[in-house]
Amino acid sequence: MHKPAILTVDDDPMVSAAITRDLRARYGADYQVLQASSGPEALALLSRLALRDQPVAMIAADQRMPQMTGIEMLGQARSSAPDAKFLLLTAYADTDVAIKAINDIGLDYYLLKPWDPPGERLYPATDDVLSDWARQHPDRTAEVRVVGHRWSDRTHEIKTFLARNHVPYHWYDVEDHGDAQRLSEFARAAPEDLPLVLIPDHDALRAPTTVDLAGALGLSTKAQQPLYDVCIVGGGPAGLAAAVYAASEGLTTVIVEREAPGGQAGQSAAIENYLGFPKGLTGSDLAQRAVSQASRFGAEMVLARDVVGFEARGPARAVLLDQSGEIEAKALIVATGVSYRRLPAPGMEELTGRGVYYGVDASEASQCRGEEVYLVGGANSAGQAALNLSRFAKRVVMLVRAADLGATMSRYLVERIWAAPNIEVRMRTEVSAAQGDGHLESLTLSDRDTGVAEEAPASWLFVFIGAAPRTEWLGSEVVRDDHGFVVTGHDLVAPERAQLWPLPRPPFALETSVPGVFAAGDVRLDSMKRVASAVGEGAMAVYNVHRYLATT
Repeated sequence: MHKPAILTVDDDPMVSAAITRDLRARYGADYQVLQASSGPEALALLSRLALRDQPVAMIAADQRMPQMTGIEMLGQARSSAPDAKFLLLTAYADTDVAIKAINDIGLDYYLLKPWDPPGERLYPATDDVLSDWARQHPDRTAEVRVVGHRWSDRTHEIKTFLARNHVPYHWYDVEDHGDAQRLSEFARAAPEDLPLVLIPDHDALRAPTTVDLAGALGLSTKAQQPLYDVCIVGGGPAGLAAAVYAASEGLTTVIVEREAPGGQAGQSAAIENYLGFPKGLTGSDLAQRAVSQASRFGAEMVLARDVVGFEARGPARAVLLDQSGEIEAKALIVATGVSYRRLPAPGMEELTGRGVYYGVDASEASQCRGEEVYLVGGANSAGQAALNLSRFAKRVVMLVRAADLGATMSRYLVERIWAAPNIEVRMRTEVSAAQGDGHLESLTLSDRDTGVAEEAPASWLFVFIGAAPRTEWLGSEVVRDDHGFVVTGHDLVAPERAQLWPLPRPPFALETSVPGVFAAGDVRLDSMKRVASAVGEGAMAVYNVHRYLATT
C-alpha cells in the first residue's frame, strides 16, 4: 500500500530542494515527499498519483511562480487530489491574496518565507495540517463494522456515538447489503440482536448500550480515583476548557460526558468565527484538539456515563452515575450545555431516530447523498447544518418560523445560504405533523400566516429549535430559573433570591447556590451562547475553584 504523498511545488531549485529536504527529515517515515518545479508539472504528477490510487495528504506550493501561481495551481489540484490539505508559501506582500484564498480554494494554511528555522516556523504548521488530514483518513484495516437497519433508532444511536468519538466504522444495511446478511448469519444474530457491532479481536456486540460499546472500544467508563480536586460534568467547549486549565494548574481533574466530547458545538460542520482559525474548523476538530490538550495535562475522561444525581457531602461534592457508581470531588463544575428542544408535533416522537433527528453530526451528512432533506430552525446551528447537508443532498428545504432569516442568523451564513443553488428557504413555515410506517415518509407543513397546510414527501428531517438545559439531576439545592438554567454569581444575591445563599461571603462569579458548585457555558442563566464565551467561562470557573478551595 502506498504511503500518502506530500508534494512541494516551487520553481526555485534551491528553495525546492530545501523544503523537500526539511519535510523528508521530519515526515519521510510516514509520507512520500515529492517535488515539482512548476504548476503544470505538479498537476501532471497529481494525475499520475490519482491513477495509482495514492492519497495526497498535503500540497505545499509557492505563490510566485512564472507559469502558474500557487493559488491557481492549488485551485486546479482539487480535482485530482480532492482531500489534500493546501499550504501556501508566500511573501508578506501577498498575505491579502492568501487570506482571500482561504474562501476561494479552501486554503488550509499560509506560511511566510523564509521558514527557517523549520522547527519553529515550518513543522508546527505542517504538524497541524497533517494531523487534521490523518484524523479524516484513519487506518481502515482495523475498522469497526456495524450491521443494522437504516431506520432503526438504536442503530442511529450507535453510529452517532462512533462518529462523534472519532471511531471509524463501516456500515452494512441489512435491507440492501449482501455482506450484512452474511455477517448476521456468521454471528447467528436474531432480529432483536441488531444492531450488531463487530470490533476486531473482540466478540460480536449484540444491540449494545453505549456503555458496553465504549468499554469494548477501550474508552474509559469509570473514574480511577476516589476523590478529585474538581469534577466537570459535560465535555463541551466550557467543560473541556475547564479541564485544560484545571489540569494544567495541578488540580486532579475528571470530566464526565454522557455522549461524546464537543457537546452541541461538536456537531457543527464549521465554526468560522472562533479566534485564531481564519479558515474555521469543525466542532469535531475543536473537540478532539481540546481532548488531546486536556489529556496531555493529566485530566481524566469518563465517557458514555449519564449523571443522574448530585449530593453535597460535607466538604465533598458527589455526582451519581446511571447504572450505579459515583464520583466525589472537592469542587464541581456543571458544563452540561443545552440540547435542542423537541418539536411538539404529532408523529414526531414515534419517528425520532427513524428519519427525524435532533441535530446532525458533520460526519453524518453523507448519509443523505442524492436525497431531499428538510431542516427546521433559523439560528446559526441550523445554517451551518444546511450548508453541510447541501454538499450531499439533492435539495435542502429550510423551514423557518420567523419572517427574516437575518434576525436570528449571522450575516455570513445568511449570504451563503441564499447563494446556495440547492437550498430553499421557506419563511413563516412550520411542521405541524409527521407521518410514516416505521420511518418518516411525509410531513405536514403549515403556513403560519394563512394556516394553509400541505403534505410533502420526506425521509429526512433535522430539527434545530432552541435550547433546553438538562439540569434536573441537580435537585432542589441548586437554584435554577423556570426554564432550568442555573443561577450563578451576583444573580444569587438579587433581593428575590438573597435568602437562598447560605454563606456570609458573597458567591464567587459562576458559583451556584451550593458553595463549591460552579456552572459554565450555555447551561448558565444569561450566558452568551457562543463557543468563545463558553471557553472563557470554563477557564474562569477554574479560577474561582481555586478561590473556593483556598477558603476550605
